[in-house]
Amino acid sequence: MTEREVIVEADGGSRGNPGPAGYGSVVFAADHVRVLAERREFIGIATNNVAEYRGLIAGLEASAELGAEIVTVRMDSKLVVEQMSGRWKVKHAAMIPLADRARRLVAGFERVSFTWIPRAENSHADRLANEAMDDGTLVDEVRTAREAEKPTAATVRPDPVAAVAAQPAPGWTGATGRPTRLLLLRHGQTELSVQRRYSGRGNPPLTDLGQEQAARAAKMLAAKGNIAAVLTSPLSRARDTAEAAATALDAPLTVLDGLIETDFGDWEGLSFAEAAERDPELHARWLGDPSLPAPDGESFDQVRERVDAVRRDLVGLYPGANLVVVSHVTPIKTLLQLALGVGPSLLYRLHLDLASLSIAEFYPDGGSSVRLVNDTSYL
Repeated sequence: MTEREVIVEADGGSRGNPGPAGYGSVVFAADHVRVLAERREFIGIATNNVAEYRGLIAGLEASAELGAEIVTVRMDSKLVVEQMSGRWKVKHAAMIPLADRARRLVAGFERVSFTWIPRAENSHADRLANEAMDDGTLVDEVRTAREAEKPTAATVRPDPVAAVAAQPAPGWTGATGRPTRLLLLRHGQTELSVQRRYSGRGNPPLTDLGQEQAARAAKMLAAKGNIAAVLTSPLSRARDTAEAAATALDAPLTVLDGLIETDFGDWEGLSFAEAAERDPELHARWLGDPSLPAPDGESFDQVRERVDAVRRDLVGLYPGANLVVVSHVTPIKTLLQLALGVGPSLLYRLHLDLASLSIAEFYPDGGSSVRLVNDTSYL
């Protein structure tokens, strides 16, 4: 069913700000009576503004699916309305990629307008957002089931990682509670990494050295113990590294598409110099602008958005747990960037070795810290 003109009403909320958050979005026909689509989702720990942007994005995506060409957006978030109208600047790091995604969706329509409305006039979307936040109780059920499956104290091995986790939050952070700790492991060596070529969605296998690096990293992690799960990118170089760790830890292994490396598009397999020669102006701009994608590829802002979604899910589903996350340079740097609360310059200045370990912590109250970066002492 195609609708040329639609009305989107969207809302988002957070019980704690940051806290358990969700969004709701409803798409009406132009008569503002017929409901064409509804969207709602619990998004883990986030702020009100992040949830509101997620609601806007969901509404725009639903409108595109309906074939709409003219969209009227009505929201009670003055911040989102003013930023999307171009009158206010987007300053918060967590909202920059969300606003960028919303603008890309807007560009796909013939016309989109934004109107602020009082909360009382946004009751449908508000109800959906609250239902989404109520869905967060399912996370507690998952946690309760997982707690019931834990071994007794008599069977637990010595746990140096947990010993650190039990310590208070690092000074000056002000974070409270026990964090979800992400042990960020970069995959082992491949031929493309030896040749220092852009290696994104291509799927080169680990070299013999790469397999040895994976085995040594797995041995190191097994000595730490108390790992609830191993999460990995779907690409084979990460999966093979993760499988070694999961086997050594006797921990469940889960593949998460959001942990995949940046899509470098037409630069895949090229060296830095070859990409710069092929597209000199674009390559130079891309190195300093995270909103620019590689040709037929993905921008670092897009990577940040999906990696942040993974982070929210992990914090919600594994509260207070230690997790091994096996991924690639950009997703790992992005998680460190999120933990540090810094801008995109970190992506260009931080070096991560093959099979290196970094540790980031994310607290239930929204706080975060970085414990370790680029450790290779076990290799």
